[in-house]
Amino acid sequence: MPISLPGGPVVVVNPNRPPAPVLSTSTGLIVTVGGSTQDVTISPQCLPGAGDYLNFSSISANSSTKLPAVDALNSGPAGSAAQGVLAQSQNSEGVRGVSLNGGAGVAGFSLAPAASAQPGVWGESQNGEGVHGISHSPNAAGISGHNDKGGMGGFFDAKVVINSDANVSGTLTVGVDIILPSGAADCAEEFDIGTTQEVQPGTVMVLDQGESLRPSERSYDKKVAGVVSGGGDYRPAMILDRHDSSGKRVPIALVGKVCCKVDAQYGAVEVGDLLTTSPTPGHAMKANDPSLAFGAVIGKALRPLESGQALVPILIALQ
Repeated sequence: MPISLPGGPVVVVNPNRPPAPVLSTSTGLIVTVGGSTQDVTISPQCLPGAGDYLNFSSISANSSTKLPAVDALNSGPAGSAAQGVLAQSQNSEGVRGVSLNGGAGVAGFSLAPAASAQPGVWGESQNGEGVHGISHSPNAAGISGHNDKGGMGGFFDAKVVINSDANVSGTLTVGVDIILPSGAADCAEEFDIGTTQEVQPGTVMVLDQGESLRPSERSYDKKVAGVVSGGGDYRPAMILDRHDSSGKRVPIALVGKVCCKVDAQYGAVEVGDLLTTSPTPGHAMKANDPSLAFGAVIGKALRPLESGQALVPILIALQ
């Protein structure tokens, strides 16, 4: 039956439940809904000491008009720090918003002037995340920030950790340094491969027809282009010209350190020796003849190799 609260709206107790304790207006909560009393139902259940009401909502509100089902206003003086709505939960969410037909689950707006601008939504946590966002759609973001005035869509005044891929479609400006992890040792560029055979990391490659590459197969080849990146403990720190192709493409180390296939049967290799292509397919060798080495040098050996074949770390220096 209807119960009138002093200074407040008409409250209709849920007829399907036993009478609940009358909701006091001393909290300052005022609920206003446009329309008749049939448009709103407020059932004061689950109040402290209500006993059997603990399985139901404390307050439920429904509106069949275009106005809010619940409208809360705090008109206290500036600096009083009193909330329009204060919701607390002992063991679950303090506030949960659910949208059933296209609106936002929770929407926050701040109309404060620029001099005292405040966030539309504020999240703070003592021991967990201040704001946590999850999207169950493969085409939507867990957290998305936008700015329709040309300003920042996001601002972080602390460390940022990204555990997946990051796509940047605009300009990336770095104010200090870019520090790459251990093993990211060379700058590479992708090239098409003009052969059907398997090309392994560390293979010495030379220019073929149509800007494609193939493994080297003769000594002092001036068509040498570089070494396939990714061998041994090293991997490319940066890969240029990466795009989809109908054929196979591999990253070729152009600058930095890379592990290279070396054959020492043409001469023992010492640290600092210049390396060039060899008759062994895909392998480098020591450049013993300076007159032939010009234009065919791959780089300098960083470790010795007395005999046999092995992956040897080298410093790429095409010359």
